[in-house]
Amino acid sequence: MARRYFGTDGIRGRANSFPITPEIALKVGMAAGLAFRRGDHRHRVVIGKDTRLSGYMIEPALVAGFTSVGVDVLILGPIPTPAVAMLTRSMRCDLGVMISASHNPYADNGIKLFGPDGFKLSDSVESEIEELIESDLSGRLASSDGLGRARRIDGVHDRYIEFAKRTLARNLSLEGIRVVIDCANGAGYKVAPAALWELGAEVISIGVEPDGLNINRDVGSTAPAALADKVREVRADIGIALDGDADRVVVMDEKGQLVDGDQLLAVIAESWHEEGRLTKPGIAVSIMSNLGLERFLAGIGLTTARTPVGDRYVSEHMREHGYNLGGEQSGHIIMTDYTTTGDGLVAALQLLAVLRKQDRPVSEVCHRFETVPQILKNVRTGNGARPLEKEPIRRKIDDANRKLGDRGRLVVRASGTEPLVRVMAEGDDRELISGVVDDLVAALKEAAA
Repeated sequence: MARRYFGTDGIRGRANSFPITPEIALKVGMAAGLAFRRGDHRHRVVIGKDTRLSGYMIEPALVAGFTSVGVDVLILGPIPTPAVAMLTRSMRCDLGVMISASHNPYADNGIKLFGPDGFKLSDSVESEIEELIESDLSGRLASSDGLGRARRIDGVHDRYIEFAKRTLARNLSLEGIRVVIDCANGAGYKVAPAALWELGAEVISIGVEPDGLNINRDVGSTAPAALADKVREVRADIGIALDGDADRVVVMDEKGQLVDGDQLLAVIAESWHEEGRLTKPGIAVSIMSNLGLERFLAGIGLTTARTPVGDRYVSEHMREHGYNLGGEQSGHIIMTDYTTTGDGLVAALQLLAVLRKQDRPVSEVCHRFETVPQILKNVRTGNGARPLEKEPIRRKIDDANRKLGDRGRLVVRASGTEPLVRVMAEGDDRELISGVVDDLVAALKEAAA
């Protein structure tokens, strides 16, 4: 059954429009609070957010929902998504909530939920919460003397910085490395520069002046041109770009050339493989990761397990099959030795550890393989259009797969976070995959009209 609220990464949409309204946030707080009741102890939840203006609207609505069903609320303020996941476990909370739309523009917002183990919720638990949202909860409210309390928690930035630093060897120093860090005017704008500076790096920061309206605007992992320019301007050794909630990262080498999540996974996987740190002889990635990564890993004796798009699905596969490294081309890097979700800062620190060990430039260390030509185009679908459910489109997709045969790979999917259909094809013949993508995009635009 199609879900009404949850997508691939929590609940997301345009702020103050369904489903990102105070009314829905209130119901989410009530429903999630009831769904995670475990015994008679005093239940509590941590709530973090990024720097969007609409966070001021969503946060108090969630607080009201949780307290109305007797759950105490610990308010963290602006802080990265992985910090919320970490603090959920560290502070023995029953639930964690992050108010963020990740890499989306400021006008969007979202609600991400974490269980007491710090992992994102499964589809079945999200479905249970949806059923509660849709039901009448008036008979399940707390008594007047059983209402939850809310309080703001201080010192959480310091706790997260120390956690991130402890993922490195105790004697590792970044002294002598000039780093440009782009925080996307988002949730990592305080903690990421501080952590790098405390480790000894020379830090130049951009995207650290949030005003509620500029998150991800011309900065961050989805707009890396500003980072490339700054790296070249100050002759930095490396540039690091986070997204709005700091759960993903991309890198610029010293020449201002982009290093995406696939290349970062290749670097870390090879290093961990050599050091005997991989729990399985392979890693988990989404279906969007480049075929070049798969070929590179095979060349060093490692397998590649593919999952649906979304770091949650990568994480679930890792837990189920015992992998301790996985991620996505977009820059979600999951290292279960340290984290339960993508963590842009921790991934960047692991890369810096490899750079320090090898003592070579980023351009030499981080371009591990030649990417197979890959073309991705998006088709916007409005007014609830679902072109992928139409028979002519399904036939077009079947025809495209036959045309590619064993010479390429095609992924056509509806975005779980935006009203888009994404069409991706890859293969060694760029002309072939370009034609396949263009034909499908034209058909989708016609079907979505």
